[in-house]
Amino acid sequence: MIEGFRNLAHKAPFLEREEERDLARLAGAGDSEATQRLVTSHIRFVLKIARGYRRSGVPMADLVQEGMLGLVQAIKRFNPERDARLSTYASFSIRAAIQDHVVRSWSLVRLSTSSAQRSMFLHLRRRTSDFLEGADALGEDFAARVAERFETTAADVKALARRIANRDQSLDVSPGGAGESWLERLSSNAPNAEDQLLAAGERNALGELVAKALAKLPAREQFIIKNRYFSEAKRTFAAIGVDLNLSKDRVRQLEAAALAKLKDFLEPRLGSSQALPE
Repeated sequence: MIEGFRNLAHKAPFLEREEERDLARLAGAGDSEATQRLVTSHIRFVLKIARGYRRSGVPMADLVQEGMLGLVQAIKRFNPERDARLSTYASFSIRAAIQDHVVRSWSLVRLSTSSAQRSMFLHLRRRTSDFLEGADALGEDFAARVAERFETTAADVKALARRIANRDQSLDVSPGGAGESWLERLSSNAPNAEDQLLAAGERNALGELVAKALAKLPAREQFIIKNRYFSEAKRTFAAIGVDLNLSKDRVRQLEAAALAKLKDFLEPRLGSSQALPE
């Protein structure tokens, strides 16, 4: 892919100032062919900027692609009536797009928000790669100078440097290359096997107790309770009333009576904490 960009850049002609302005006016009016000519003529410029980020750890093709997106955005905002060349105007957008991609690619956790923070990230990224010891090799004086330059604190500089040095790792990776993975070492809030077995036993006992309580109800009340509380979709009083040839108010009364009977039967056996609703 990168060779394709280089070939296009080699073939693309340089634009004179007036020709660039004419194309920019057409592009601003929605002419896609003019936009394409402006993009093609500035590919070599994007390549030049992208090469400055080769040590970021991001593939060159990705850097160029992001730079091209920044160029397209700059073309949309470019005012050809001002005394500036497109390359000068677009340089900020191209660099910002590349820097954003580098930062996003480095960590799943957002590292920075402002352009100054992105610049500090890239500066520290280049410096930490120069030392075998990584972030620990950046001394107090260096951290202080960087903090002053980017208007932050030395502690923030060191924290960012440590995050850069310790890049994201998959939880499926085993530390040391053998044994349990990081994922297997994470603590779990799920109940253990003993708790699960105890809970299953309690559920079974409760199910048997509720079945006994329901069996003591008249047939109509059983039908109402089952359709109101033990069906996949809770049925309305009106729908149950159609089945029983009763009004919805009468179904509501029978439900209240059935719940009261269940409560009287279950509460002494379960305790008030598991009482049925009023």
